[in-house]
Amino acid sequence: MGYQDRNYYRPSGFGGFTFFPPIIKNLLIINVVVFFLQIILENIQFGGVPGWFIINKYFALNPLSGEYKQGIPYNFQIWQLITYQFMHGGFAHIFFNMFMLWMFGMEIENLWGSKKFLVFYLTGGVVAGIFQLFVAPLVGGVGPTIGASGAVFAVMIAFAMFFPDRYIFIYFLLPVKAKYLIAFLVILEYLFVSGGTGTDSNVAHLAHLGGAAAGFVFVMLDRKYNFDFDRIFNSIKALFTSSTSSGAPFRKPHRTKKGEGNVMEAEFYDINDKKNAEEFDHEEIDRILDKISKSGYQNLTEREKKILFEASKKG
Repeated sequence: MGYQDRNYYRPSGFGGFTFFPPIIKNLLIINVVVFFLQIILENIQFGGVPGWFIINKYFALNPLSGEYKQGIPYNFQIWQLITYQFMHGGFAHIFFNMFMLWMFGMEIENLWGSKKFLVFYLTGGVVAGIFQLFVAPLVGGVGPTIGASGAVFAVMIAFAMFFPDRYIFIYFLLPVKAKYLIAFLVILEYLFVSGGTGTDSNVAHLAHLGGAAAGFVFVMLDRKYNFDFDRIFNSIKALFTSSTSSGAPFRKPHRTKKGEGNVMEAEFYDINDKKNAEEFDHEEIDRILDKISKSGYQNLTEREKKILFEASKKG
């Protein structure tokens, strides 16, 4: 892959960009572990029932109605909208899904931060599953669905919306702008469905379209409302860690001498103090910049943002 004038897509490990941001890395690991578990269960039986059948029955995305060829009814469970995203049908299936996730997803996670990217990724997969559940029966045959393709299509759409003019090298030779390549792939999926072949094959093309739609809507809403999942996660965490709800003793704020007010936070630093500012210029600033490169600016605390602001004024 090549890169020139910010038009060519080349993930870089320098300048604050991470090759394997935490969510991408963990998703790759989980998918590979589950894939090897599927391989193991292929050759194991439980009471005469193949292991692959059991794992598909409980963790693949089962249709809402119908039955397997053995006359056993499908077993849809709500958690399958998540678990099916981590199962795959073969080496080529998982390889290309994980490669596309890594190639397009790492820059989105570096841009958004890990929490927002995780919510986005899982949302894309869930919406893709809903498309498969409710639309597939209207246009053709149905069956259990597995794979991360729907979520990956959401990631691809996000990449095309943020970096439309990046060049993707097909087979490492032919450069095509991201907006054209990904638009072509979405149109191809639509043609499969509209042509009647989308449900006859073993590929869930409707799930791909559902993931693409979810990715587009999520990015558009985020541009309008700027979802702050860090604040949401912190608010939820506060509900479970607050001293009053956990039964821990409530600590009164330390009161200083009369006229000096209340000290509400013992570890508060006055970043305008010259001594502290000098310390922040080195170790603290470096630590904050490392944090930005790993999880994005939006994951900084208010204190860290103030430190950067004061340091920028000095510089």
